Amino acid sequence: MSNETIVFDEPRSVMIEDRERPAPDADEVLIETERTLVSTGTELTILSGEYPDGSYWDEYAAYPFEPGYNNVGEVVDTGDDVTSIEVGQRVGTYGPHAEYTVESADDCRPVPEGITTDQAAFFTIAEIVMNGVRRSSLTWGETAVVYGLGLLGQIAVQCCRVAGARPVIAADLAPSRHAYVPEGSAVETVDPTRTDPETAVREVAHGRLADVVFEVTGNPDAVTDELDVLRDQGRLVVLSSPRGETTFDFHDHCNEPSYRIIGAHNQSHPSVATPENPWTQHRHAELFFDLVAGGELAVEHLVSHRVDVAGASEMYETLLADRSDAMGVLIEW
Repeated sequence: MSNETIVFDEPRSVMIEDRERPAPDADEVLIETERTLVSTGTELTILSGEYPDGSYWDEYAAYPFEPGYNNVGEVVDTGDDVTSIEVGQRVGTYGPHAEYTVESADDCRPVPEGITTDQAAFFTIAEIVMNGVRRSSLTWGETAVVYGLGLLGQIAVQCCRVAGARPVIAADLAPSRHAYVPEGSAVETVDPTRTDPETAVREVAHGRLADVVFEVTGNPDAVTDELDVLRDQGRLVVLSSPRGETTFDFHDHCNEPSYRIIGAHNQSHPSVATPENPWTQHRHAELFFDLVAGGELAVEHLVSHRVDVAGASEMYETLLADRSDAMGVLIEW
């Protein structure tokens, strides 16, 4: 039986392979994929092959590589020991871009009724962002600046507002990305090439600088400039995965202003809930679905491209050439 699967067989090369349909083990489920969401940051970094030798990416991105970790579909079979997930249930998993995928039942995020499949496909991005906002210790009334308005940045802007930040400043070089930022709710957009970010922050924050800055550009050369808008003893949260090294003066950029620099990789989620930190990936996914259902978080307007699997190779080629107009890129199965 067929199982179309997207594979990066080498840098800048995308294949659609017809593989065997997998069978679930006792604790697994077989999922027929309905939507997958492209992670334009991670996937294009790997597909381009443009990352430093000996970096994290060398080990993570060994070719041939199966991309994708935003998978939503219907369970069509379960292993003998599975009791928590039923056939016919919609679930989100970190499964790849494939027509069918086998995943652990414990890793499934049940998708509630009332959440569309398109909305559900953003759950992984939301988990990453929610973890970063939570690790930032952002609190009611603080000023937040989000640098980089790709998918992570767009959802970060919204999560900062939900968490009580006021104002939120959203900064990006691409004007097309500003249009995705929700209007009102004390959110301001800034193009750093046209407006001095420090001046812009002070104008909307009663003369003060930001309490928290979220780095979501992935550009290692941008990080130290982003500190210009951060108050003394403020927090810089690295929500992106910068592709390369940053030249960093630990006196000027850390010690003298006494900044706190906070890593926020998705893997920093606790593996299990504890009284000290109950916010696992699963619980953040649950919160994401609740916020979407309640109208407090919007993601459907972030869909910029939609293709079926037959058009995937051309889509990746287009994104490699220029992804500035891309936001949520959905593959339909």
